[in-house]
Amino acid sequence: MVGLLLLPVFALLLEALTPALGRTLQSAAVRDALRVSALTTGAALAVTLALGTPVAYLLARRQFVGKGLFDALLDLPMVLPPVVAGVALLLAFGQGGLLGRPLEVAGVDLAFTPGAVVLAQVFTSAPFYVRAARAGFLAFDPDVEGAARVDGAGRWALFRRVTLPLAFPFLLEGAVLAWARSLGEFGATLLFAGSLQGETRTVPLAIYSAAESDLAPALALSALMVALAFGVLLTLRLIAGRRITPAQ
Repeated sequence: MVGLLLLPVFALLLEALTPALGRTLQSAAVRDALRVSALTTGAALAVTLALGTPVAYLLARRQFVGKGLFDALLDLPMVLPPVVAGVALLLAFGQGGLLGRPLEVAGVDLAFTPGAVVLAQVFTSAPFYVRAARAGFLAFDPDVEGAARVDGAGRWALFRRVTLPLAFPFLLEGAVLAWARSLGEFGATLLFAGSLQGETRTVPLAIYSAAESDLAPALALSALMVALAFGVLLTLRLIAGRRITPAQ
């Protein structure tokens, strides 16, 4: 099993790690893909943190009618095939979609723009953050917050000085997972945003495009993705270790 899982990665790195790797990473196509991915994943993560944190807190701290259904619906993008997600985004936000006409009247054209890349990344990655953040808000006794209220802490001060620090390891883990999922997003982005170099062509799309013609950029970007994936896994292990240690 170990050989089956690691042999393809080893073969990729063996082929990609050549003296020409540095020059390939400096090519215009590679630089454009890295720039687009950095900007869009950063924007997607900011949107996810801003909108996902209140939702996660609501799920952890409040009871309301239909909570179970709402919770399940938030997980739906995690199990949808990426191509289906792309079609759904087109039908919702594209021209002729449910919100296409109102967006057009407002002067907003989302489909096949960098904004579409960000929206596709948020759609597919936000549930990972919400799951982790919700677990973080449930990981400590609410009586701690109650004690802070008794001591005179206001709602915002309580959330900023007590709740967020206690849940921070979970929030950080969720943010890393969401960013990694955004970075690897392919199917929904291709259908909803297209693959325009310098505008909507992210690293996965650049790998797919280069694999059809010039394999060198595809290998270089693939090796870079392997390095980033390993970094993400190592970061998650370190976060999990810090999260478990206090409980012990």
